[in-house]
Amino acid sequence: MSALRTTVSAIFCQDDSEAGVSLPTPVITLVDMDFPERLAALRKEQGLTQAMLAERVGIHVSQLRRYEAGGAQPTLDVLRRLAVALSVSADRLVFDVDERGPGDDLRLLFEATGRLDDEGRALVKALIEGVLLRQEARRWASAS
Repeated sequence: MSALRTTVSAIFCQDDSEAGVSLPTPVITLVDMDFPERLAALRKEQGLTQAMLAERVGIHVSQLRRYEAGGAQPTLDVLRRLAVALSVSADRLVFDVDERGPGDDLRLLFEATGRLDDEGRALVKALIEGVLLRQEARRWASAS
């Protein structure tokens, strides 16, 4: 992931429209960031210092600095505590926004399965499992 460049864009929203005041509010977008950059951005988004976050997580502040500098990687337990302390999912800490989910072409179809009854969802699940098993069998067959 070191080849990825950090792209942080500030998106400005209008606030306090009822009061007749419109002030820009910066929002950090986590795009193409690696873990250290994402961790620092989320910490800053929450308005936390390194010392405050380290205390919430139960680690020494120098260890948090190493995580944010990319000099160390947290254990799974520390990663979980970081996610809890930052009120985000572990996926949000580790993965880019669209790195894990299905592509847009399948996303709408998966969302539509929420409207199916139990039998329909079971059928969709069986079909997906069958296709995945077939793909894995083809991969093993071509490897031998």
